[in-house]
Amino acid sequence: MVEKENILDSNNITGDEFESNIRPQRLDDYIGQSDVKENVRVFIEAAKMRDESLDHVLLYGPPGLGKTTLAHIIANELGVNIKTASGPSIEKSGDLAAILSTLEPGDVLFIDEIHRMPRIVEEILYPAMEDFQLDIIIGSEGNTKSIKINLPPFTLVGATTRSGDLSSPLRDRFGIVCKLNYYTTEELADIVKRTSKIIGVGINDDAAIELAKRSRKTPRIANRLYKRVRDFAIVAGLDKIDIDVTKSALDRLKVDEYGLDEIDIEYLTSLIKKFNGGPVGLETIATSIGEEVTTIEDVVEPFLLQEGFIKRTRSGRIATEKSYEHLGINHSYTLFDTIGE
Repeated sequence: MVEKENILDSNNITGDEFESNIRPQRLDDYIGQSDVKENVRVFIEAAKMRDESLDHVLLYGPPGLGKTTLAHIIANELGVNIKTASGPSIEKSGDLAAILSTLEPGDVLFIDEIHRMPRIVEEILYPAMEDFQLDIIIGSEGNTKSIKINLPPFTLVGATTRSGDLSSPLRDRFGIVCKLNYYTTEELADIVKRTSKIIGVGINDDAAIELAKRSRKTPRIANRLYKRVRDFAIVAGLDKIDIDVTKSALDRLKVDEYGLDEIDIEYLTSLIKKFNGGPVGLETIATSIGEEVTTIEDVVEPFLLQEGFIKRTRSGRIATEKSYEHLGINHSYTLFDTIGE
């Protein structure tokens, strides 16, 4: 029987607090991304044996695959502190200088969404990454001078969902580049079971597999769905999450067997019914369903592309046969069919 205290504690863990509580702290506890994990382990050990800071690391891949978690693990494995920032929050060169000036020797600086950092700030980062120096121009127009500030050796870990948006000079300064891939169902099931042990509400193996199948191959989504299924189980008076409550909860949350949610279904339906299956431009389809272009491009489309629901061509997005079958729409459906609807 799950103790009431554990249930209340787990219910009080929300948002970032929940993420930090379930986040693995060491490489040995990090599930999935085997090649990346083992390579990083070697690089960390080599840096420690040389008594040097680790080369700068670039982590890229779709959202929710564990880039932030891996950055914290790198700092833990190195035995150093980690400072965190996000690209959009570093608006001026002075913002970056303030962050860099607080670093201690060997520290890790983690910049999330590094592709969104302004170019003028990015240029300040080049000498900091290469020579551990900060070049700052002070004074007013017509009376300026450049000063150099020496920085302690540090490791920059940059995370991005859009590696193609990084400038070549910035990308080339990362000595270690790691692509994070989507997870397998088995890996996600292991992650869910690990989370359930930490939170204190267990889950059966078949329920964990079912939840994993509907998690878009993404740990963040798997953990989020676990939280919601856990709520249904608690209200139902269950000591452990079973397959029945899992299927019932996910159906009520409108997450189908592929992991597609309401936005995904709306996207595919619009693509087929409003635009005859494509091709159609990104901005047009985003407007048609009332979503931001960045949401469509960063969150919705990567999984739909990965699973073969859509194709991306020079002319625009095209729905595949798999989309028609999943929605139960005849592939001969045309724009003329909408006239009578």
